[in-house]
Amino acid sequence: QVQLVESGGGLVQAGGSLRLSCAASGRTFSSYAMGWFRQAPGKEREFVATISMNGGSTYYADSVKGRFTISRDNAKNTVYLQMNSLKPEDTAVYYCAARFGVTSSSYASYNYWGQGTQVTVSS
Repeated sequence: QVQLVESGGGLVQAGGSLRLSCAASGRTFSSYAMGWFRQAPGKEREFVATISMNGGSTYYADSVKGRFTISRDNAKNTVYLQMNSLKPEDTAVYYCAARFGVTSSSYASYNYWGQGTQVTVSS
C-alpha cells in the first residue's frame, strides 16, 4: 500500500512557475513508476508526465514538453513536477500517481493516487 500526498499548488500569473511535490509513504517507493496527471473542470483526467523507478526515463505530454520537468528523489520518497512558463490552460487539479513496473501515460494503469492539488494560472 502506498499513500501519496501532493503539495505546492496555488495561484500564479501566466509565465510564472510552480513546483509540485508528492510525498509517498512506505519503504518501496523506488519500486514504482510515478506519474503526474491533471483534470480541469468539465474535462477528463489527462496525462502530464511520468518517470521511471530509478528516474532514468521521463516522458511528457506534448502540451507541457519543454516547460515542465518531472524528477524524483528516492531517498526522500518524493516526486516533483517543476512547472515553468505556465499558461492559463494549465489550470487544473494536479494528481500524482504510482504504479508497479514501467512508466505509462494511461491513468487506468496506475494503482495509487493522491488527493490532488489545485493549480490556477491567471492571465
